[in-house]
Amino acid sequence: MSGRLAPWAELLRVSALFTVPGDALAGAAATGLRPNRSTLLAIGSSLCLYEAGMALNDWADRAEDAVDRPHRPIPSGRITPRAALTASAALTAAGLGLAARAGRPALTVATALAATVWAYDLHLKHTPAGPAAMAGARALDLLLGTVATSTGGPSPSPSPHPPLRPSRRPPREALRSAALLGAHIYAVTTVSRHEAQGGSTRSPLLALTTTLALAAEATRTAKARPLVTAVLAAVYAHTPATPLLHAALNPSPPLTQRSVGAGIRAVIPLQATLAARAGAPRTALALLCLTPLARALARKVSPT
Repeated sequence: MSGRLAPWAELLRVSALFTVPGDALAGAAATGLRPNRSTLLAIGSSLCLYEAGMALNDWADRAEDAVDRPHRPIPSGRITPRAALTASAALTAAGLGLAARAGRPALTVATALAATVWAYDLHLKHTPAGPAAMAGARALDLLLGTVATSTGGPSPSPSPHPPLRPSRRPPREALRSAALLGAHIYAVTTVSRHEAQGGSTRSPLLALTTTLALAAEATRTAKARPLVTAVLAAVYAHTPATPLLHAALNPSPPLTQRSVGAGIRAVIPLQATLAARAGAPRTALALLCLTPLARALARKVSPT
C-alpha cells in the first residue's frame, strides 16, 4: 500500500482484520443455528469496534511511541492525533449502530465491548488488569455473534450452512468458547507487554503452556466432529509454539515481537477449532482459509 492510505492501513493494523470475523462466527456456531443477517451485522460491528480500538490505542500511546516507535503514523506526523481520535469515535459509533440493527441484546453486548475497548486503551493497558481487559473484550466479541445470531431472523438464502440443530444450544456452550478465546488473548497480551524491551522468559513459557492446554481442552470437549476439531487444534497449537519457545530461550525484543505476531495469527485457527468443536465444520474450514489472506495482506502493510 502506498500514498494516503498507507498510514491509515498501518494505524488500523488492517492485516489483523482477518482475525475479527471468526469471533462472531464462532459465537454463532455455539448457538447451533445457521449464520443469519444479524450475524453479518455483528461481524460488521466487530470490525468497526476493533478498528476503533486500534486508532485509539495509537492516540493514547502517542507520547510513548515517539520514544519507542517513532516510525508509527502519529509520532512520524503522517496522521494527526486529532484525526486518529476522530476516527476512533466515528468507528465506535458505526459499530454500535450496526449492533443496534441486530437487536437490543446485540447492542447491549456491543456497548459493553466498546466500553471495555476504551477503558483498556485509555487506562487499563498499563495496569495489572490490562491482559484481563483485553481477554474480556475478545470474549465479548464472540458473545456478540452469539446473541446476534440467537435473536436474528432466518438465515439468508442460499446459505452454505445447513442447520446444525433444530434447537438452540444453552448459553454455556458459547460461554465456554468465549472463555477459551479469552484465555488465549490473555496469554498473548501478557507476552506483548515485553515487546519493546524484551527480557521475559516466563511470559512466553506460560503462553506456550496455555496454548497447548487450550488445544487439548477444545479437543476434549468437542460436541461434534472430534477428528476435525483435533486436527484444527493441532494447527492452532503449532502456529505460535516455535516462536514462543524461541522467545523464552532468547527474550530479545525482536523474538518477543515475533512470538506476539504468531500468537495473533493463531487466533484464526483457534476460532476454526471452536467452530468445529461446536459442530460447524464448514464454518471452521472457511475460517481457516482466511489465514493465507491475512499473511498476504500483512506483507503489503508496513510492520507495526
